[in-house]
Amino acid sequence: MKVRESGMPQESIWGAFFEPASILDALGVDSSVSDVAEFGCGYGTFTIPTAKMVSGKVYALDIDPEMIEATKRKAKENRIHTVETMLRDFVSDGSGLEDESVDYVMLFNILHAEEPKRLLKEAHRILRPHGKLGIVHWNYDPSTPRGPPMEIRPTPEQCIDWAGKVGFNSPRRYDLKPYHYGVVVVKT
Repeated sequence: MKVRESGMPQESIWGAFFEPASILDALGVDSSVSDVAEFGCGYGTFTIPTAKMVSGKVYALDIDPEMIEATKRKAKENRIHTVETMLRDFVSDGSGLEDESVDYVMLFNILHAEEPKRLLKEAHRILRPHGKLGIVHWNYDPSTPRGPPMEIRPTPEQCIDWAGKVGFNSPRRYDLKPYHYGVVVVKT
C-alpha cells in the first residue's frame, strides 16, 4: 500500500528541501548508533549520509522499485557496502526485520500514512531496548513548498501522542528549518 500523497518530485527538487547531515546530527544519528532501519528510503537522501555516520548496517525499505534502484546506485557510487535495500510494502506487511534488531528507526515524511500507529508499532518491535525512533515531517503550515495536504499532515504533538501510545517515551522536539520538524523518542 503506497502512502497517500506519496508522489515524489524529481530528485533535484526533493534534495533541495533538506540538509541531511545536519538533520541526522540533530536527531542523534552518529557513530554510537549501529544498525538503522529507514522506512521509505526514497532516493537515498538520508540513507547514504546515515550509512556514512553509523557503525553498522542501514536497512533501506521502500515500496517503489525506482527508489530502491536509486538508493542502490548511490550506495555503489559511494562505495558503501553497509546499505541493504529492501523492496517491501512495509505499511501492509511490516519491515521483515527481526524483533529488537536495530538501534535506530527513521520515519521521515511518512507518518501521514493511513495507519501511522501501525508504522510506529513496527518501529517499536524492531528497536532494541533503549533504541531511538527519529521522526521528520513537514511543518504543519500550508505555506511549505511541498508536503501532504493539511488534513492528513501530522503535527508534532500528534506524532508524540501516537508514539507514546505504542510504548515510546522521552520525546524531544527539534525545529529543522525551514520546512520540517523532528521528534526523537526512546523505546524503554
